[in-house]
Amino acid sequence: MSKRQNNLIQFINCRLVRNHQLIKDDLWIRNGKIVNPEPIFFDEKCLADSKIDCANAIIAPGYIDLQINGGYGVDFSYDIDTVKEGINKVAAGLITNGVTSFCPTLVTSPSATYHKVLPQIPKTTNGASVLGVHLEGPFINTKKKGAHPETHIQNLDKGIDSLLQTYGSLDKVKIITIAPELDGTGEVVQTLTKKGIIVSLGHSMGSLSDGEKAAKNGASLITHLFNAMLPFHHRDPGLVGLLTSDAIPQDRTIYYGLIADGVHTHPAALRIAHRTHPDGLCLVTDAISALGLEEGIHHLGQLNLEVKQGKAFIAGTDTLCGSIAPLDECVRIFRKATGCSIVYAIEAATLHPAKCLNIENTKGTLDFDSDADFIFLNDDLNVLCTWINGYCVHANNLNVPI
Repeated sequence: MSKRQNNLIQFINCRLVRNHQLIKDDLWIRNGKIVNPEPIFFDEKCLADSKIDCANAIIAPGYIDLQINGGYGVDFSYDIDTVKEGINKVAAGLITNGVTSFCPTLVTSPSATYHKVLPQIPKTTNGASVLGVHLEGPFINTKKKGAHPETHIQNLDKGIDSLLQTYGSLDKVKIITIAPELDGTGEVVQTLTKKGIIVSLGHSMGSLSDGEKAAKNGASLITHLFNAMLPFHHRDPGLVGLLTSDAIPQDRTIYYGLIADGVHTHPAALRIAHRTHPDGLCLVTDAISALGLEEGIHHLGQLNLEVKQGKAFIAGTDTLCGSIAPLDECVRIFRKATGCSIVYAIEAATLHPAKCLNIENTKGTLDFDSDADFIFLNDDLNVLCTWINGYCVHANNLNVPI
């Protein structure tokens, strides 16, 4: 272990996001973890090896993105021969936006793509860490395919075997999006849940009843709420109705991804979701390879896409196909649209996604013994610097060790 890693670092003159509020306190880290200073003082009788004055910045947990298809010229579903390099390039770019961990997302693709890509997903990166892969498709409804190529969409006629044959190993998979109406018996949702995989419902023509059945079988997430699903209707609210359903098991929270990029979801819809079910709201980017790039032609899986006027479309159509807004921008847009507190906006991109993945003991929090993955923000929620595993990996004109 390096001397630097073993150092006890104290951050002073800062405001911490803790216990759902901003508190004026110091942050202490050592060995890649956030630590409680009291037993160190009394048991080890030592002081900090170094102090960093934060100039009254907000310190928040690092952002977590549950759905990102690529960025910085990389498409996780298309660049299948350079998977490790692509993941590392995106991971290095994401830290500039305050993202410290993410779920690389593969859209509907040929079976051979999954078999080639999944084994290559690296365990470690040179930037934001990989929490596991999000497989969005191919087990979705063709009528709500969005930007997914219809030729590769499949059904679940063989149940869980259909899924296993298509994907191969699920060892590196964290989330799978399916249309619940395809899983008539509930076998697929039940089996995946028992394996510790988060089942997300999306790209679906499913009714509220379909969603409730899937939730009872273990599904706990909705993929990009409002997008690629039936619109809310007063006689059958569809999957949107899961936000207020009284049929959800009492011990389960339904989480939902929300794209607050100023394009995919109207501000009024953001407010409806926030006021209806605030505990389950998880901001996601659904970002594509054009994230961080200029306008022009790019890829999303098997399809060509065009970025123009700040929006991404399937080339030659008016169908939206992912976002080009980074997660820190989504946090700012969401806060402005909803009028929510600074803390809530931050938690929608930190604590909530961590809880969705059942990793809130180590990620998405500044509690003692959690990972030292955190960011400095100003009051406008602009990212000042990013720390991962106790090291500053990105800084914007700040006098901090990097």
